[in-house]
Amino acid sequence: MRIQGLGVIDEATLQLDPGFTVVTGETGAGKTMVVTGLHLLSGGRAEASRVRSGASRAVVEGRFHVPPDSAAAKVAVEAAAEPDEDGSLIALRTVGSDGRSRAHLGGRSVPVGVLAELAEQLIAVHGQNDQLRLLHPAEQRAVLDTFAGDAVAKALADYRSTRAEWLDVIEELREKTERARELAKQADMLQHGLKEIEAVDPKPGEDVALVDEARRLADVDQLREAAAGAHYSLSGSPDDPADGAGALSAVDEARRRLSGSEDPKLRDLEPRLAEAAVLLSDVNNELSGYLEGLEADPARLEQVLARQAELKMLTRKYATDIDGVLAWAADAAQQLTGLDTSEEALNALAHRRDELAAELARHASALTEERERAAQELSSEVTAELAGLAMGSAGIEVAVRPRLASADDSNALRVGDVVLSAGADGVDEVEIRLRAHDGAQALPIHKAASGGELSRVMLAIEVVLAHADPVPTMVFDEVDAGVGGRAAIEIGRRLARLARSHQVVVVTHLAQVAAFADRHLVVDKSAKGGLTKSGVKTLSADERVVELARMLAGMESTETGRAHAEELLGLAETAKREAINGKKSRRKKS
Repeated sequence: MRIQGLGVIDEATLQLDPGFTVVTGETGAGKTMVVTGLHLLSGGRAEASRVRSGASRAVVEGRFHVPPDSAAAKVAVEAAAEPDEDGSLIALRTVGSDGRSRAHLGGRSVPVGVLAELAEQLIAVHGQNDQLRLLHPAEQRAVLDTFAGDAVAKALADYRSTRAEWLDVIEELREKTERARELAKQADMLQHGLKEIEAVDPKPGEDVALVDEARRLADVDQLREAAAGAHYSLSGSPDDPADGAGALSAVDEARRRLSGSEDPKLRDLEPRLAEAAVLLSDVNNELSGYLEGLEADPARLEQVLARQAELKMLTRKYATDIDGVLAWAADAAQQLTGLDTSEEALNALAHRRDELAAELARHASALTEERERAAQELSSEVTAELAGLAMGSAGIEVAVRPRLASADDSNALRVGDVVLSAGADGVDEVEIRLRAHDGAQALPIHKAASGGELSRVMLAIEVVLAHADPVPTMVFDEVDAGVGGRAAIEIGRRLARLARSHQVVVVTHLAQVAAFADRHLVVDKSAKGGLTKSGVKTLSADERVVELARMLAGMESTETGRAHAEELLGLAETAKREAINGKKSRRKKS
């Protein structure tokens, strides 16, 4: 990992090899910036205050070794990240002095969330905040489920699958019960509308036809005068020949004169007059029929106006015209055929809901049994670890309790004789309790544990969970705070044991812990030109003795300090060899 412009670190490169790596340094040297860099590479929150004073940006770059066909490799493929020749992935995070952040993975610009997804599969950072998270019931349940492994995972998967179907049926039943009332109202409205339309019995285009008819009946005198005048103009007045001949007679006379001409050009015009005569004759006949049917009929006019009023009542309610009203009626009739408000459908859903509730209760009970079995094992194993961490008289109890449903709980489920809240993770509440000494009452760890004890409980749990944790890299940021003496040596011993199956990086101020590391990095602070900066270097064997002496009592330059540091290193190396040899002998026996 390479860090530039982050906090007091100007530029530093850290080689984080497999096994146990420890990071130390004086107070204020910038040890926590190493963890901050890992947080940034893990998609953590970027803060402008972390950028080194005078720098335009902070840069953190890390190389991740990603197992092929792993969940992390899938994240990289989906992000179109390009791996290096050795299959590793380079992640890059920059934070500007203005607070803006950018992320890159495998040479590709990616959202910060992609780095978070990748790191979730590869690295776990534990610090004081993580200890505080352990105080939450959900985190304690997650610890138990992780320890239980496949037994709880399978029971939980069965529970969640049935619960999802149960909730779907409950929602469908609720919607259909409410919708049944809505559909009944809708059906009544549709039936009422159809009855109104059926009573009026409108015909397609009837409203338009009635408008024309009403106009004719209301204006009969003016219409007769106009039609009669046009008729007389065409055929002439039969009662008064003095008025002259009509247009038809004039056309006939013109045809006669043209047809008798000896000039071919004039004779050629006659057929066109013949066509005009036919057209005029047709119009004349229609005018004659129109006049015969045009009579003043006050009674019919009254009927037409009454019928228009009936049709307007429909067009005000259902559509803008009668054709629209008829279309609404056809659609309403079709809707009525599809409205099902039968009790049979609701009863079938209610029966299925009850069947699924019984099945879900069985899965919930099975899940609880698996958790209770795992809780006993977890309690005994963590208690055994605490004995080695100078808490020999203390004990851990992992309690699995039913989560009772409240009166308004929408996920209430009867399991046996009790109504419980069926959440996404089951019906159980898990609480980790600490018994400070023999005979003491077991209390929730946030009430019973001091800061140092909480650190040791956290570490004991991590050691116990190591076999079940798929994350290959674990980072501990001063989880040994508040611890010293023999307990500190035991913490170092257990971190070394954890490093046999994981890559372990520890930021610590305790020489007893640092002595167990496979390699030792120190964050060194210097001041030049009024500006403080820090760097990171890997210590040689001799340099390591000096650093441990400083950590023990600030006596790096004295023979006594060096002797104490060398003695501590020898103790740690002996303990690690014994642990490895013990592991090998157990394998041979098995």
